[in-house]
Amino acid sequence: MQNEWSPTSWRQCPAEQQPDWPDEEQVSTVLKEISDLPPLVFAGEARTLREQLAEVCNGKALLLQAGDCAESFDALSADAIRDNLKVILQMAVALTYSTGLPVVKVGRIAGQFAKPRSSPTETQDDLELPSFRGHIVNDPDFSAGSREANPRRLLQAYHQSASTLNLLRAFTRGGFANLAQVHSWNQEFVANSPAGEHYREIADGITNALAFMKACGVTPVNSSALNEVDFYTSHEALLLGYEEALTRIDSTSGKWYDCSAHMLWIGERTRQINGAHLEFLRGVENPLGCKIGLTATPNDVVKICEVLNPESIPGRLTLISRFGAGNVEESLPPIVDAVTSAGHPVVWACDPMHGNTFTSSSGHKTRHLDDVLAELGQFFSIHQSLGTWAGGIHVELTGGNVTECLGGADKVSDDDLHLRYETMCDPRLNASQSLELAFLVAEQLRQV
Repeated sequence: MQNEWSPTSWRQCPAEQQPDWPDEEQVSTVLKEISDLPPLVFAGEARTLREQLAEVCNGKALLLQAGDCAESFDALSADAIRDNLKVILQMAVALTYSTGLPVVKVGRIAGQFAKPRSSPTETQDDLELPSFRGHIVNDPDFSAGSREANPRRLLQAYHQSASTLNLLRAFTRGGFANLAQVHSWNQEFVANSPAGEHYREIADGITNALAFMKACGVTPVNSSALNEVDFYTSHEALLLGYEEALTRIDSTSGKWYDCSAHMLWIGERTRQINGAHLEFLRGVENPLGCKIGLTATPNDVVKICEVLNPESIPGRLTLISRFGAGNVEESLPPIVDAVTSAGHPVVWACDPMHGNTFTSSSGHKTRHLDDVLAELGQFFSIHQSLGTWAGGIHVELTGGNVTECLGGADKVSDDDLHLRYETMCDPRLNASQSLELAFLVAEQLRQV
């Protein structure tokens, strides 16, 4: 790591997962245009999120980070944004009631366009083309023109993010997040789900709590906390040129913030200690996340903490484990021990999706809800046994009625996957599976 940091210092380090742009001059022109555009989020919002994540770090709150695997240019609509927000709000209400703790709500939204790939190319029928890297880079259609990296897509990603953020702010401040309304949605889920009776106790408890607050005169009319929510955006900071273009000095603090999102994370494929992604993100003040998978050693993770949070600020760094249900019990404890022993305050979160991905007999990439729940259960149990706070859940989901993940109360089977398999990249939980996950986690947390 270089001692002196600037928004461009990452360019002196090896940068993984960057597109092969055909015209670097055009890339520079587009990035200059983006750098002159307004910030998408504001430094004060990112500071508030860091303060709330510090509460998670200290065991006084929970983190729910959820949303699309990869956002699509073709699926931008008010309905889709509303439905994704709706299911996250529903999950948060169930978790808040069961734990008695506030839930910090962070979406994988308004910027989650780029995807890392295991190979730079893909071959079909003896034709080799660049891999699809998300709509911010190219198009999934398998043709030479579609797969060519197009820097003008960076601008489209910016403008779609701005539109999405505008709508999210309207929803979260304009009454859509009214607690009574969110609970009514959960009541509908309980009434209509094949497993609904199993969750009725929690739903009835929330009903009684709302009735009690109303009787005491606490209503959405006189309490903004019942009518509005704080909702933050996040994405994987993969395309460093784009992130650099949206990095600005905050006029209040004089510090650098990446204004593309409130929270940025580094993926499992780009967390090299001497790599460009750690170099770039170490210098911005946003809350940060880092995915930790099977290749990570305890020593690796401690070094990541030293680079990204050298001042040991609570709420600055979230470590997101993604081992898979069959590996978490062996892989997670030594990492938790090493980080705790080194004195690093982190938010411990679990991504139970990526380590449980497989290809079904029908040829679809998928995940089984049972495996997702198993890894989450093991994650909470391990932290409880170690005396650390399992503070976060990180899941890929959609508010739509897709058939991409197996299992759940609706018993999605391999034969069902083709019906509504709509993901841009990885399989997502649908609305029903997401709520089932939230209620089951809520049940487990009540017993802790």
